[in-house]
Amino acid sequence: MSTEFVFRLVGMVVFSILGVYFGIFLAQETDQSPEVAAVLMGLVGSLVGLILTPYVTTRPMRAIRRVLLSVSTQTLVSGLAGLVVGLIIAALLTFPLSLLPEPLSKVLPFVGVLLFSYFGVAVFVMRQNDIFAMFRQLQSRTAEAETAESPIVSRTILLDTSVIIDGRIADIARTGFLSGTLLIPRFVLNELQYIADSSDSLRRQRGRRGIEVISQLQKDTSVPVRINDMNVEGVREVDDKLVVLARQLRCPILTNDFNLNRIAELQGVTILNVNELANAVKLVFLPGESLDVTVIQEGKEIGQGVGYLDDGTMVVVEDGRGYLDKEVPVTVTKVLQTAAGRMIFARLDKENGSH
Repeated sequence: MSTEFVFRLVGMVVFSILGVYFGIFLAQETDQSPEVAAVLMGLVGSLVGLILTPYVTTRPMRAIRRVLLSVSTQTLVSGLAGLVVGLIIAALLTFPLSLLPEPLSKVLPFVGVLLFSYFGVAVFVMRQNDIFAMFRQLQSRTAEAETAESPIVSRTILLDTSVIIDGRIADIARTGFLSGTLLIPRFVLNELQYIADSSDSLRRQRGRRGIEVISQLQKDTSVPVRINDMNVEGVREVDDKLVVLARQLRCPILTNDFNLNRIAELQGVTILNVNELANAVKLVFLPGESLDVTVIQEGKEIGQGVGYLDDGTMVVVEDGRGYLDKEVPVTVTKVLQTAAGRMIFARLDKENGSH
């Protein structure tokens, strides 16, 4: 049963009752039979109610609804704000206008309400873009001020299994460079537990180290750590679950897994790679600079020796094979950046004591 049909029935009953009363009144004025007049006018009223009710109830409401749906939210809000401002101004002018002599004291307040309401709506709708631009600018300034006052911007960072097992995340968190909450999903914790229970001794040690790293992170109060039971239905692989969860939460993934890095970047997920961070903070040497390095093994080429800096950077020393297990001064000749990291090629600095 439609709404319009219900209103037609209600209107028919209401107008029938009004018709009966009108028929009785009309019979008394014209000396007609009240019963006949009541029945006739009741029938006329029911017919009028059945036909005209939608035109004064549902159809005007539908027209108003269509107009409101066609108007944008910005225009609607601007119009309502202008109406409120116009009514406030008209209310403030009501008292002084009422002190004028009649008939001005009765007519002008009503005219003022109409005029100021119209001008308020018209002005606010015409300048709606400027008004909303001003509010957006104020909102952005407030957000910038809150960000400046807050030393740590709250955000969520998902932890991958590999970065937990790696262990360097505990030291990075302790330095205070990570801001926000470290989130460990339950399925990552379950994978660590599975690795820790493995029959392979190496995998078992890695899993247990990952669990110890989580314990260290929880004890360290510099960065909050939260374990969440959120899961991704219909996905079995842990890496795929992390990517989907990161997209849902709109947060980055902290990892050192190269494959996860590539997959996540293809799907628009931000990746914080610990290996890239380690490469970024390594010391930078330019050709011609001198440094001391301990040659610990032979190189691939004839006469080469290989040493390592404290940050793990490989140094290939020309003619350094004869200085195994010795610290020698060298001069940098070339710096090569590879996918595995940074390599430094150097020659013996004989002027500074190599012989």
